[in-house]
Parts: sequence; structure tokens; C-alpha cells
Amino acid sequence: MKKPIFMLTTMALFLGSCAMMQSIVKGTFPYTANMAIPASAKVGEAQTALSTANSFDQDFTKDGNNAGKISEVRIVSAKLESKDPSDYNIGNIVSVRVYMGKADGGDEVLVAVRKDVTPNVGNSIVLDIDNSHFLDDLVRQPSVRIRMVYLLRKSANVDVSLKLTLGLGASRN
Repeated sequence: MKKPIFMLTTMALFLGSCAMMQSIVKGTFPYTANMAIPASAKVGEAQTALSTANSFDQDFTKDGNNAGKISEVRIVSAKLESKDPSDYNIGNIVSVRVYMGKADGGDEVLVAVRKDVTPNVGNSIVLDIDNSHFLDDLVRQPSVRIRMVYLLRKSANVDVSLKLTLGLGASRN
């Protein structure tokens, strides 16, 4: 008699935690994108960089997993850091806006911004997030496009690669 009750309790706990597990996975494995700033980018003019975002858990669709139990996906953190060269001063950028959208550029929403990058900030900055939008539909796409619009303070002698990390949070249905 105790064995069936134990099995039922275990299954109930497991099934109830699937949504929580999906939320934890999305929070633990954020989306990352490599953003390129070419050496030819002009100072004082708005520039655009495009990239596809990747995540450890790419499958956030409703088919085949528990993503149907997740809702209200929002941005919870955003960080920009130098990748190559690793000592690139992000203070060479005056301002940055980050948009997330479908692969074709549709349904694009602002997810992070930094208007006042200080000149000597170093090789890493935390961006101000805009979590006023739910990203449920976007993260369920097979591919997510990131568009970074930036304004340079100072040009670089080489092409620069920056790593953008977008942390997501989700609620259980």
C-alpha cells in the first residue's frame, strides 16, 4: 500500500516541477549573441550590428517539452563584454540599444539600453533592461535575432567582437 502512494506522490511532484524546471533552465542558460563592431564603423553615427542569439536550451517550443507550462517570459538581465580583443574598452561606445525579434526581423522589441556609457568603463557593462514586454512568442521561435544599435565615441583599429548575454525569467502557468 505504501509503494503506490509513494509512486503517486513522486509523480505528482515531478510533473508539478516541470514548469519550475523550465523556468530555472531558462534563467540558468541565458541567450548569448556575438556582436561585431567593424573597424570601419563611423564615430558619431548610429551603427547597427545583427546576430542570432543562442541558448543552451534552444527548444522552447510547445511541441515535445514542457514549455506550455511557462508564460510571461521577460528579460531579467543584460550584459555586454569584450570578447576579441578581450581588453577592448566598451567606453568607446556612447550608447547602445538592444532589440530582440524573429529571424526575419519581425515582432522586434527593445530589451536593453544604456544611454550613458562612461568613457573608461572597461571591458564589461551591465545594460538597463526593458522588461515591459513578454517574450513568450519570440523565445518559442526556432531562431531569435538580436539587433544592437550603437553610437561610437572612439573608433577601433581592429574589428571588435562583443558578447551580449540576455538573462530571461519565466513564470509557471
